[in-house]
Amino acid sequence: MAQSGRFVRLNQLGYVGSGTKRAYLLTPGHEPGAMFTVRDDQGRVRYRAEVGKSGGRWGRFSVQPLDFDPVTQPGTYTIQVEGRQPTTSPPFRIASGNERYQAAIARALKYFQAVRDGPEFLPSALRSAPAHLHDLHARVYEPPHFDRHGRLQGDLRSTGEFRDAAGGWWDAGDYLKFVETASYSVVVLLAGVRDFPRQMGAQAGPSDFTAEARFGVDWLLKMWDDRHRTLYYQVGLGAGNDRTFGDHDLFRLPQADDSMGGADSAYRYIRHRPVFRAGPPGSPISPNLAGRLTAAFALAAQVFAQQPEYAQRCLAAAEHIYALADTAPRGRLLTTSPYRFYDEHQWHDDLELGATELALALRAAPQPGRAGPFLQQAAHWAHLYIHDAQRGPDTLSLDNVAGLAHYELYRALPATASGALETSPHELLGDLRDELDEAEKKGRHDSFGFGVGWAADDPVSHGAGLAVMASEYAALTGKAHYRQLADRWLGNLLGANAWGVSFIIGDGTVFPDCPQHQLANLAGSLNGQPPILQGAAVEGPSHATHGDGLSGMRTCDASARFMPFNVDHVIYADRVQSFNTNEPGIDLTATTPLAMAWVMAAPRP
Repeated sequence: MAQSGRFVRLNQLGYVGSGTKRAYLLTPGHEPGAMFTVRDDQGRVRYRAEVGKSGGRWGRFSVQPLDFDPVTQPGTYTIQVEGRQPTTSPPFRIASGNERYQAAIARALKYFQAVRDGPEFLPSALRSAPAHLHDLHARVYEPPHFDRHGRLQGDLRSTGEFRDAAGGWWDAGDYLKFVETASYSVVVLLAGVRDFPRQMGAQAGPSDFTAEARFGVDWLLKMWDDRHRTLYYQVGLGAGNDRTFGDHDLFRLPQADDSMGGADSAYRYIRHRPVFRAGPPGSPISPNLAGRLTAAFALAAQVFAQQPEYAQRCLAAAEHIYALADTAPRGRLLTTSPYRFYDEHQWHDDLELGATELALALRAAPQPGRAGPFLQQAAHWAHLYIHDAQRGPDTLSLDNVAGLAHYELYRALPATASGALETSPHELLGDLRDELDEAEKKGRHDSFGFGVGWAADDPVSHGAGLAVMASEYAALTGKAHYRQLADRWLGNLLGANAWGVSFIIGDGTVFPDCPQHQLANLAGSLNGQPPILQGAAVEGPSHATHGDGLSGMRTCDASARFMPFNVDHVIYADRVQSFNTNEPGIDLTATTPLAMAWVMAAPRP
């Protein structure tokens, strides 16, 4: 609630009783000496203090912190700011980490279940039928060519092969499936299942990601032909041309595709979706894909070790893919077609992660002595990454996995190191710290302390990755300061921001009503009431909003409530056309349950 243009912004999923607690007051004018109170649900004052000094301006607002760490008793509370223009916050909870985030992790799981493709769909209010059943016997093509606008040039060239590419998750608001994003998502989810069994694994009940991660691994195994050493990297044509429709040219429910257009040849790649081959059998694999696929299969071998046949299949795939990694790539890395969907430039981090997970998987296998060479190679790739003068600061995200690779390698080194390695635990820890300190420095210039630029690409995904990295560093060093940063950065994504919005659908009380997602728009509600695409993380604010309407879209624009808080070059639009601020994706969402699991499991002072 707000009166006279004053607003209280807070983490809408609440606070841990023993942890740091900060909300923010947005007010048109700075009022030194103003007081605030924290009241319980009976109206009793539990804490009273002075509003903090201004943390800077956000447009026409002064932003002032409201710190209330001494309030530790579990319960429901509100913050009341006194003064000439009193205002009251929405209700919020103080609870244990499990109570704060367990349901949110379960909602993230529901998102992945909702975007399952193929015959193994899960019926729900949003899903009434399987989709893309022709993927069971899909024709294979060479990589397509696109013009600078991303439109298909000419026609596709068939290899003469057919492949079962059914299953997997849709990438984002479209129905395309990419190894690029699916492999990253599988890696992050499997790391959560393995390391946090009570939050994401076998002991987590409704938030157990084990089966869903296995669903993702199963599709990746379909996209890798181990017998012929061939990688298939994409299902579906994103953009067509004047003679051919592509996935992004239409807005429809997924089950419509199998019969779309009848016999009209313009719809042939909608009805019968192409599978794109990365190269001929045995050819080198782009190192970014090779590294994260290796990591995904090696992690699967660890997580599913009690299923020896499946684990061995995954481990063999990991070794074979890693052996084919192109370690001297020329030109652009292979990500997706067209490349502009997901451009990536760094790859040493992918191979570091892949080699590390291989070493960890082999260490637990019947021949642990085979782990050593992969550990040496992981240290080599880490060394090249750390000393790459061309790279800038980055956080754990789709296009940079160093934030996970360093943590995994640091943990692997003490138990398995043998001989001279090109990097050390000290260097790995130092690189993690440098990234976090750079983010904290950036946060000092942000009114809400966020460590990622709000107008950067995908700030929600990068913010969640930053929270993961801070939690990792706190676990390795015991420094509680970084644990507090992780909690605050996660809080920024869940409502402690200028707009007072949680960027994860269904988490909190104010979240996107109009995501750029066909399933949510055509089968869900347009007002935030069920059914919604719960658990889906959207991209978040950007420097501008983009997107045009497509035939079939249901009109949905809930942006007016956020417009007063948009500033120059930092805009959030909650409208279905705004794909660059309001589109969910599997890679965006995968990092959030891991960040939450870390906060839940972290020891408290």
